[in-house]
Amino acid sequence: MTLIKTSYNRRSFLKTSTVAGGGFVLGFSWLASCQTADPVKEAIVKAMPKEWFDINAFLKIGDTGIVTIMSPNPEIGQNVKTAMPMIVAEELDVAWEDVVVEQAGLDTDKYTRQLAGGSQSIRQGWQGLRMAGATARRMLLEATAKKWEVAVDELTTDAGIIYHKASGKKIGYGEIAAAANGMTVPEEIALKDPKDFKIIGTDRKNVDGQKIVTGQSLFGMDIQEEGMKIAMIVHPPAFGMKLKSFDGEAIKSMPGISDVFSINTKPEGVKLQWSDQGNVYPELVAIVGETTWQVMKAKKALTVNWVPGSKAESSADHEAALTKFMAQAPKEVARKDGDPTAAFNVATKIVERTYSAPFLAHNTMEPMNFYANVTADKAELNGPIQTPQFARPTAAALLGMTEDQVSIGMTRMGGGFGRRLYGNFVMEAALISKQANAPVKLVYTREDDMTQGTYRPAYKVTYRAALDADNNMTAFHVRGAGTHGSPVFADRFPAGAVDNYLAENHTKESNISTGAWRAPRSNFIACAEQCFLDEVAKEAGKDPIDFRLGLFERAASNPVGEKNDYDAERYAGVLKLIKDKANWNGASANGVHRGVSAYFCHNSYVAQVVDVVMEDNQPKVSKVHCAVDCGIVINPLSAKNQIEGGIIDGIGHAMFSGMTFQNGKPDQENFDTYRLIRHAEAPAEIETHFVDNGIDPTGLGEPSLPPIAAAVANAIAAATGERLYSQPFIANKQILG
Repeated sequence: MTLIKTSYNRRSFLKTSTVAGGGFVLGFSWLASCQTADPVKEAIVKAMPKEWFDINAFLKIGDTGIVTIMSPNPEIGQNVKTAMPMIVAEELDVAWEDVVVEQAGLDTDKYTRQLAGGSQSIRQGWQGLRMAGATARRMLLEATAKKWEVAVDELTTDAGIIYHKASGKKIGYGEIAAAANGMTVPEEIALKDPKDFKIIGTDRKNVDGQKIVTGQSLFGMDIQEEGMKIAMIVHPPAFGMKLKSFDGEAIKSMPGISDVFSINTKPEGVKLQWSDQGNVYPELVAIVGETTWQVMKAKKALTVNWVPGSKAESSADHEAALTKFMAQAPKEVARKDGDPTAAFNVATKIVERTYSAPFLAHNTMEPMNFYANVTADKAELNGPIQTPQFARPTAAALLGMTEDQVSIGMTRMGGGFGRRLYGNFVMEAALISKQANAPVKLVYTREDDMTQGTYRPAYKVTYRAALDADNNMTAFHVRGAGTHGSPVFADRFPAGAVDNYLAENHTKESNISTGAWRAPRSNFIACAEQCFLDEVAKEAGKDPIDFRLGLFERAASNPVGEKNDYDAERYAGVLKLIKDKANWNGASANGVHRGVSAYFCHNSYVAQVVDVVMEDNQPKVSKVHCAVDCGIVINPLSAKNQIEGGIIDGIGHAMFSGMTFQNGKPDQENFDTYRLIRHAEAPAEIETHFVDNGIDPTGLGEPSLPPIAAAVANAIAAATGERLYSQPFIANKQILG
């Protein structure tokens, strides 16, 4: 049992008695820590309004015992809309079947961190969510103790019922909820011991599952409002081009078309944020009409003239520039331990390899879209966005409004993977609605989505390792270059595990727009690092897992430097677990060839062993063994889904996907030219094992993706004898022809 402060005097809580029919409402700053609070940032909580979505995050107990919990974070498929309420319900000690979950709208005065990104929702919300449930339970107990004239310590709870064993009395939460409004919020409460959890750690189905499979309205594409028109945009066909002119009159006479005009989403004087960088094409042509089909036909018929604006880049030129960086003096020395130059000079053996990866599109199942209804005095925006709290200030600035005049609702998202961190499509919808003087739903075609930009950057990295006469690694050197930033994490493994270490960075600027892509930077560097370590282990004549474990032992017992951002024992722990669960021996047997990889990102540790078999002389992933240390697992069913999704996504993009350009024009515009993994290419089996260590939860949506590419590549090398150095792997015709 853990005692925590409720921070009541800092307005973490709200009580109100304005619930129809009696009941108990407890509002709380959703992600406020139980242990610390910043009075400057905390919300000023107002009285309960009639409309639930306008209130601060809260739990509501009605007189029937039903509990309503608002979910403030965007739901992007990571299932926080189920997991977050599970945490509250656990500490409240209510039956999960009695919980109703609702999605909140944007309200930065009352909520904190209303965004989906970085696999941080559960990690950041863990303590505050527990505090909310535990405080409500305590107040219900105190109200009951007062009613029955007994000591609070004599009462127990279970599934929404309060019991007094000595007298045999019991009462439901709903029956005592109104009385609980008269109780003072306690200054200190006790949290459950994890061993007593009843909901956390059990499989719970997605609270939106039935709506999803029955096609009920949940997603941005589902929005239908009275008087709503459909809008689409036309952007330049190539990076480095800008709008010159267009002939809108020629399509205005087409059926259903009501307007054609240009918009500028980056006018002078508007302050932009990091989340606006996806807006690579500020000058666009907008077409507004009655139906999607009518607008699509008009879009194809529209004549637009474009002119050069900046240098048009081709993939070959970009690749050459990254290669040139590898041979130049570093732009930045990110970390240096010991004397790497001296260590390499006296090395018995030096291993050097270079790895590269292309731009990648996000290709969410649901293309970008957003609803906007902008009038003279307000803007109502609604749709799938990962960063609603960042979208509102920009929208207000573009529309010449105050933030109070702009509301943003959050629909469920059909995928995001980082693309929906950047809200350019929200701004486009708002400006189109304002100029059209009508509510509109902006819809991107797949071609719009794939060619607009905000790609995973292209990367290249060179590794060197020095081995002494006893095959010990004495020095390690990594130099990375990438579009708009290096992929290197200077303080991650094997930093801290080798005496002489050097990390260097280069950055290539480009007018091809890039942004976060699932597990940013890690999605590439994990593959390169773990493939390289496999080769070093082979050169040293050591088992790949044992080689890594030796490095972790050094990092744990006598680390080099003080900035290492990983826990060597937890890192080694997932490798030891996967070695056991996969029955690892590192050798091929019965036609199965194996590869291993392990990586740390988003505060979690993942190790994977991949089994590859040869079918028609082609390698196929037959099984993936995965070990994960992400602390306490809230919902194992959802957690496994996230792990499996990340694995399949990682395999598919490493094997098949890539964006290339000719004179700034994307070569891939739809799925006929952009290759994704197919059903038959996914592993037949994925076996996941979680480390049970009782540590507070860490990230889960992204960590399983980065290491999988290396595990696959290392297994293919075991099967074919050939190493893979560039993605997509399918480009290596010798192996995957």
